[in-house]
Amino acid sequence: MTTVTPEQTPEQTIADARARIDALDDRIIGLIQERMAVSTVVQRTRIASGGRRVHLSREMEVLGRYSEALGKPGTSLAMTLLELCRGRI
Repeated sequence: MTTVTPEQTPEQTIADARARIDALDDRIIGLIQERMAVSTVVQRTRIASGGRRVHLSREMEVLGRYSEALGKPGTSLAMTLLELCRGRI
C-alpha cells in the first residue's frame, strides 16, 4: 500500500500509485490476452471433436468463481471475460 511519507508530497504519492496501477493494468491486459488464446485452443479442440464452441456449465463455474471472490461486480467482470474469450473461430 502506498502512503505519504515525510519525504514525499501527496502529488508524488499519487503519481507513484498511478504508475503502479498502470503497471498492474498492463499485466492484467496481458493475462486477458493469454486467457483469450487458451480459450481459442479449447474451443477449436472441442469443435474438432464434435462438441459445441461454448460450454455453458463451464461458463457457470467461471461466473460462480468470480462472484464468490469479488461479489456482484465479479459476475459482470466474468461476463465480460467470457464474451472476450468466446471470440470468432
